Formats: sequence, structure tokens, C-alpha cells
Amino acid sequence: MLEKTQFFSSKEIEHAVINEVLDEVYNALKEKGYNPINQLVGYLVTGNPIYISSYKNSRNKILGIERDKIVLALLESYLEV
Repeated sequence: MLEKTQFFSSKEIEHAVINEVLDEVYNALKEKGYNPINQLVGYLVTGNPIYISSYKNSRNKILGIERDKIVLALLESYLEV
């Protein structure tokens, strides 16, 4: 049982959602035989959703998040800020 109230920032929650979506999309692309890194980079650079397969609703999932927020979360995670 929790004895103390836990606080989560909206940034932490947003990053968790983005990480979950990226993991799901990555795994679905890999399962379909695509190179998920190349496909995700293509989408993030161009904004063209054709890079993301609709398999397992991947395209709709990633389109639910603004590209700039994905890039921001990736950079913050990489730079650990």
C-alpha cells in the first residue's frame, strides 16, 4: 500500500506515452519485416505517414502524437535532460 502521494509531471506522462507508442510501432514494423529505424526516421523527417505501416494500427498511433513532440522526447531522453 502506498503511504505517500506520488506526483508525476505532465512531461513525464507525455514521455511515457510517446515511449510506449514508439515501442509498439517499432515492434510492429519489425514484425512486418521493415527496418523500423529507417521507417521512423523517414516519417519524422518528411512527415509522410506512408513510412509507417497500418499494421496493428501503427500509423494511427504515431499520427496521434505531434512529430515535434516525438523529436523533443527523443532528444531529451538521449541527452538525459
